Amino acid sequence: MFRSRPRAVPCGPAAAVRSAMVAVAALASVAAMSGPAGAAPAPAASADPVPTLVVATDGDDGDPGTLERPLRTVQRAVDLAGPGDVIAIRGGRYPLTTDNITITTSGTADAPITLTNYEDERVIIDGEELPASHTPVGGSIPRDQRGAIHQEAAHWRVSGLEIVNGPYGIYCNNCNDNVFADLVTRDNYESGFQLQGQSARNLILNLDSYGNRDPRKNGESADGLAIKEGAGAGNVVRGARLWNNVDDGFDAWEFASPITIEDSVAYGNGFNRWNLPDFSGDGNGFKLGGGDPAPAVAHVVRNTMAFGNAADGYTDNGNAGAMTVSRSTSYDNASEGFQFSRSATVPTRNLSVGNATAVRLGSAAGSGNSWDISNSWGDADLLSTDPGVLTGPRTATGDIAESDFLRPRNHSDLGARL
Repeated sequence: MFRSRPRAVPCGPAAAVRSAMVAVAALASVAAMSGPAGAAPAPAASADPVPTLVVATDGDDGDPGTLERPLRTVQRAVDLAGPGDVIAIRGGRYPLTTDNITITTSGTADAPITLTNYEDERVIIDGEELPASHTPVGGSIPRDQRGAIHQEAAHWRVSGLEIVNGPYGIYCNNCNDNVFADLVTRDNYESGFQLQGQSARNLILNLDSYGNRDPRKNGESADGLAIKEGAGAGNVVRGARLWNNVDDGFDAWEFASPITIEDSVAYGNGFNRWNLPDFSGDGNGFKLGGGDPAPAVAHVVRNTMAFGNAADGYTDNGNAGAMTVSRSTSYDNASEGFQFSRSATVPTRNLSVGNATAVRLGSAAGSGNSWDISNSWGDADLLSTDPGVLTGPRTATGDIAESDFLRPRNHSDLGARL
């Protein structure tokens, strides 16, 4: 069982970086799901955008930022960029020492600003030397120091970067109409990626976020991905893998607007891999609410998996809203597979196997779920319990590779297909 052997699964950065055209098409799909009132614009872009500013480890911030004479720091490129510019970062490690990368200039609907790696080169933004990365136990991180990348801007396309060892990996506050694609946020000293404040119509696509922890809070708050403490319609998470984080895989604490989460997985969260004292990590796969009081929000969760987490696979966490949870699979979690006892959630065609408790429902029963079919489900009912393909390399387009993992032998309409 996954509970008895939590482990880190090796996984490098996303296999391929989406082009600007793919990001634009994905943002257009956000608009389609959000409806006319929450529609995000779909600006034109070439399939292979030409860099207007280039950054390299051997560059110079006094240079013009061309391929032949690149800039030295990402911050210099960000400061120079305006609507329509494309910042391309050459491969290498970019240590941040005294200041994080701060993005405050917005693009426009017709001319977003792009920040990406150059071709397929591996770019690592390293926040280990930032003072805020080592905030003492009980301390707080000033708002402007949160994140190796700290963004308060709209209409950006950020892709193909690996953000490590920061005080948060990416921290985006009051951010609208952005696409974050094919990013890795790992081993940060708070959540790997946090979106909060008045933030709407953002797409987080094919994120890998793992190994994030918060020694200053003994594991209480570092999630793989957090969309919390704010509001904004039309935010979508698609193709995320959130694993081995100290608190939860995904956290929607005190976010008052519906979030759509699809084609994503959360596993191995909530275990004290860092020997933190007075450990207080929660360990849910998908935490879909919370607060005092918790806002009632109708989040949408479809085609997702939660397995091997230290607490619940899915939990409303006090969110009384009528969430829609469909075609999702909860396996081998230490507590409930689906904990929706405090909500009006309607679960449909979900699969719960090997959890301490299969399901705990509130006022809405749902239909066509595994517990509606049988009270007895085990590994023998599944085609595979080997996560190797799912946790391995992504496909050439950045998607999670398909496998038979956790697919039922019968009842093909049950659970996720990843």
